[in-house]
Amino acid sequence: MTLMESARQGIITDTLRQAAEIEGVDAEWLRARVAEGTACICHNVKRKNGKPLAVGKGLSTKVNANIGTSKDDTSIDNEMEKARVAVAAGAHALMDLSTGGPIDEIRAAIIAETDACIGSVPLYQAAVDTIAKKKKAMVQMTVDEIFDGIKKHLDDGVDFITVHCGVTQITLDRMDREGRMMDVVSRGGSFTAKWMAFNKAENPLYEHFDRLLELVRPYDAVLSLGDGFRPGCLHDATDRAQIQELLILGELTNRAWDAGIQVMIEGPGHVPLDQVKANIELQKQVCHGAPFYVLGPLVTDLAAGYDHITCAIGGALAASSGADFLCYVTPSEHLCLPNVQDVHEGVIASRIAAHAADIVKQVPGAIEKDHAMAQARKDLDWEKQFELSLDPVKARERRESNKAADEHGACTMCGDLCAVKVMDERREELDKKAS
Repeated sequence: MTLMESARQGIITDTLRQAAEIEGVDAEWLRARVAEGTACICHNVKRKNGKPLAVGKGLSTKVNANIGTSKDDTSIDNEMEKARVAVAAGAHALMDLSTGGPIDEIRAAIIAETDACIGSVPLYQAAVDTIAKKKKAMVQMTVDEIFDGIKKHLDDGVDFITVHCGVTQITLDRMDREGRMMDVVSRGGSFTAKWMAFNKAENPLYEHFDRLLELVRPYDAVLSLGDGFRPGCLHDATDRAQIQELLILGELTNRAWDAGIQVMIEGPGHVPLDQVKANIELQKQVCHGAPFYVLGPLVTDLAAGYDHITCAIGGALAASSGADFLCYVTPSEHLCLPNVQDVHEGVIASRIAAHAADIVKQVPGAIEKDHAMAQARKDLDWEKQFELSLDPVKARERRESNKAADEHGACTMCGDLCAVKVMDERREELDKKAS
């Protein structure tokens, strides 16, 4: 049985129990969530060094970091360092999106490096291998080659895979008839759309969805139903193509659950602030409460170089409205392949958004950390403040950048005029008078 099927029969598997312990929740409570599909546990049974990751309703908001090579930068060492930095910064999952260099070696190295959850988009490699190894055009991939590519990633132990099953003739027709400024900005979505046009055929991952379910089943990996029509700019947000794809993903969710396969739903994208909450609520309704995995959302198109901030703004609103999994965006988004520092900043920005949302969602333990920080600040307990910070290293570096702070115990913003110290002195005076 798959994990979902076991959960439906009231069985708490070792994987589920471990996920519950990591999350700090009751195993029976998590079992019920997995059974109904409102939570999933990402863990490929072939993955020997990975920790299961629970995502979904009532759980802490998770953060994913995208890494991976391109044709312009094929260094394994760079990607391994990004993987280490992302996990050290608190990322719960890594997606290897490599399209350049020795892709199989890179994926294997990343999986071996960390026990964090690993995701991928197998279609990327299938397309690259078709061009580089088989000397064919990308659109000449056969259906079998696409499925072989998926199996390769699952065999390697990838815990969840993104599959763009909702890019169909109907959704493309909706897009073409309404019109979009940026068409399809999803790489996997664009590959699929071009393949369909060349072959005059339906998307094989939609047409042969049952085959996909059968392929995934032995690995018990999670299907992340990709958002091929996610808006790439505010102009295209919440249009007919995006909603049509969502309707299809809702139907495929039911089919996957009927087969005992866990799913997540991927979502936008570039979305104005006033549409974010509606997007989350619509997904939860149409897809029956399945975990929602969002890229951003990015709430303006103008923040090139600062899109990690744009992402954090949208991500905080999305997660507080019910999104379960935030895919980070780095300062390099729309500009270039991120470097190690970009990865670090992207993870921290999304963790800030996730934690802010967890307070709103009343995730156990979330607000308590803020109360502890407030007490540490009142006590001018700098070591405790560093310990509680989402980025302790940077907090300490900033504090220690000016040694004058050591003279008065406060920070150099106020020095001896520190409001905390002034109020402590007031309290001492009141206590003296009272005694």
